Amino acid sequence: MTRHDITGTAAAARPAQTPDGPPRAAALIDIGINLAHDSYDADREAVIARAAAAGVVQMIVTGSSAASSRTAVQLSRQHPGVLFATAGVHPHQATELTAQVLAELGELTAEPQVVAVGECGLDYYRNYSPRPAQCQAFHRQLELAARCGKPVFLHQRDSHEDFIAILREHRTALAGGVAHCFTGGPAELDCYLELGLAIGITGWICDERRGAHLLELVRRIPADRLLLETDGPYLLPRDLERKPPSRRNEPVYLPHIAAVVARARGETVESLAHASTQATRRLFRLPAIDAAHSLRSSDPGTHQESPKWT
Repeated sequence: MTRHDITGTAAAARPAQTPDGPPRAAALIDIGINLAHDSYDADREAVIARAAAAGVVQMIVTGSSAASSRTAVQLSRQHPGVLFATAGVHPHQATELTAQVLAELGELTAEPQVVAVGECGLDYYRNYSPRPAQCQAFHRQLELAARCGKPVFLHQRDSHEDFIAILREHRTALAGGVAHCFTGGPAELDCYLELGLAIGITGWICDERRGAHLLELVRRIPADRLLLETDGPYLLPRDLERKPPSRRNEPVYLPHIAAVVARARGETVESLAHASTQATRRLFRLPAIDAAHSLRSSDPGTHQESPKWT
């Protein structure tokens, strides 16, 4: 895929704090928010409203277990056209992927609100589930994604070689995917791009202790494959001038992440937001929506198709 030339001025990409801060940028989509997490139970609707006020017009709610996947679908039904869901089992819970749970995930992926299979993959950093169980669960969910024709929402930590080997076995049957919360190095990035993956960038890039390398790497990601996410309630941007007392991350901070990424790439926030939003809608086949949350196309038949990998 052709790499895009980067134009624009870095000065236009200063981080935005909150809806009360600087003017918001163009419409953004948060591709990974754990909105089913219990830390949002007390103010979930307010979190969604704050996101909208900050210009985050759509969000994909991450499913990481059978229970959270069900909740993600329920939330998406309550906010049609604004919230969407993934359905899957995180590698931490790989041992929970029984035949019954896999069948339930299959039913969930048939729901129109579900736009991807996952969060699935491998995590050898924590090893909360045995590695063989993680590999088996990863295989089963990639097979599910191939059957339902939806992209995969991928997790990888300290497991690159096994992760890539398994992914290569299934890649020709898959309708694309995203390397969620990318934190790796140049070799991993090049491998993911060669496989045709989109790359998800979080507030990890805002952490000068462990994410500074991403400031250079984001320049190498083609504009049509760079996606943005908060991964809230985790990964609150470390460089926020005013941090919430709870230290909980939420989609209202996505414009801040976008501004950091845009500055690193040497482009305007507006150009980054436009390209990222278009790429997200193409991969996940989301309807277009404006900043006032008015659907311009709610017919699934008019959504952009996400291409098969080759």
